[in-house]
Amino acid sequence: MRQHAARIALLMAASAGMQAWLVAHTEILFADGLRYVAQARQLDEGHWSDALVRAVDHPVYPAAVAAVHRGLIDGSSPQDWQLSAQAASALFGVLIVIPIYLVGLELFGATAAWLACIFVTLTPLWGHVFADALSESTCLFFWTFGLWTALRFLREGRFFWLPLTVLAGGLSYWTRPEGALLPAALAATLLMMPFSRSIRLHWPRWWAAVGLLVIGPALVIGPYLALRGGVGTKPAVARLLGLAPKSAALAVERERPLDPDQSMLKTAILAARATALAVGGATSWPLVPLALLGFLTASRGSDEEPSYRARRRLLLAILLAASLLALMRLHATGGYCTPRHAMMPSLVLLIAAAGAVARIVGNWHIDGARLGLGEGTFHAGPAAWAAVVVALFAINAGGLFAPINRGMRGYRDAGEWIAAHVPAEARVVDVTGWTQFYSGRPGYTFATLIAAPGDPALRWVVVRDAHLHGPWDYCTKLRALVDGLEPVESYPPVHKKGYAQVYIYDRLSPRRSVAHADVDASRR
Repeated sequence: MRQHAARIALLMAASAGMQAWLVAHTEILFADGLRYVAQARQLDEGHWSDALVRAVDHPVYPAAVAAVHRGLIDGSSPQDWQLSAQAASALFGVLIVIPIYLVGLELFGATAAWLACIFVTLTPLWGHVFADALSESTCLFFWTFGLWTALRFLREGRFFWLPLTVLAGGLSYWTRPEGALLPAALAATLLMMPFSRSIRLHWPRWWAAVGLLVIGPALVIGPYLALRGGVGTKPAVARLLGLAPKSAALAVERERPLDPDQSMLKTAILAARATALAVGGATSWPLVPLALLGFLTASRGSDEEPSYRARRRLLLAILLAASLLALMRLHATGGYCTPRHAMMPSLVLLIAAAGAVARIVGNWHIDGARLGLGEGTFHAGPAAWAAVVVALFAINAGGLFAPINRGMRGYRDAGEWIAAHVPAEARVVDVTGWTQFYSGRPGYTFATLIAAPGDPALRWVVVRDAHLHGPWDYCTKLRALVDGLEPVESYPPVHKKGYAQVYIYDRLSPRRSVAHADVDASRR
């Protein structure tokens, strides 16, 4: 027990060091973080109805942000709230080491347990998401704990573990809608057990477990479902469940405009491809085949009952299949699927990859006589494990310490310029919302852009290159707002590769002549 505790402490310290570095080198918070910060402010100010019922996002992570801000951060500037959001996310990003270790220990043994934590830490996406103002670390912390308790129940059959699974799954759902997948997958596993004699539970115990997995989530999740009037208010959730139509062909969330003649087969192929790329990006491509090998050879030890191995494989197969199908449907209905959306199944894959590596390296041995070292067999030692860690670090080093959201730094600079030069009551157009956040000025974002042209007092517009030249409907509206104008500021001042160039327009500035504008447009 002490050895496990010492390993976990060291792994948490390594994770904390990496995330502290990333937090300190964040150029700008991810756009979704703006919603979480706004919801945290509502909670901090006591507007519970708005924060719990009317908000788009679930409340656990915003509540954590509000708690960190109230308890640790002295100040109410945009930068203070950003730091609060990042600190709350990073805190759970460090704590998640504990359940990852426990799941790895349960599935593959002690070596795979610490190796799984290393794999997560050294995969660039995870550190960047955990150190940003996002809710994934909070959701995955509870979800992974719930996965561990579910595995313990399948091993021991003790009801002690089921309420813990329901509670962890409920808290995960209260953070993000996909958290409900865990109790649903465990319920599906139980429902399939009677069809195979080798994995059945005794009938009285089976009925009690099924009843607990029906009543428990109803008590934990039910009240929130009643408050919200559904599983979630995010448009993506409604589309995923078939409660809303697919995104429009030129919807802003789509990666590219939808071909109106696109067949269902092509839609499925594109969705499968996007899902594979997302999972590969979240898992790290060299580890994907190892993850598959880990599932095929999974065995914690010879003392395991075959029935337990079959039960846990069934649970993991249901979790992965449901996650991958959901990701495919996300792309088919919304037109997008990124590695960030694939973190839940990829966490299971990373743990499986650690199990495979632990098995391969642990079983490696060579006859000493072949090396001229005399009789005896040499097994992998610390140098072999260090080589595994160094190899993964070398593969991912390019993205591991890259500043968070570096390419969008211009929005923060634009917001600070607006804060210094524009009256507090002035309204600003910026579809991303970043300028309004960093400047503290009201205005129009993507959701309210349609009302901007009718505002006679509107003066300031902030856009980037992609918005001025893009094919989307909102790009046309933005071009109309700044047509014939020269930007008063741009960040960075000169275009730099990898950076979005952000322009500030003053609509009271003199407009160019039509001829001049046509010539300028032709040059672009």
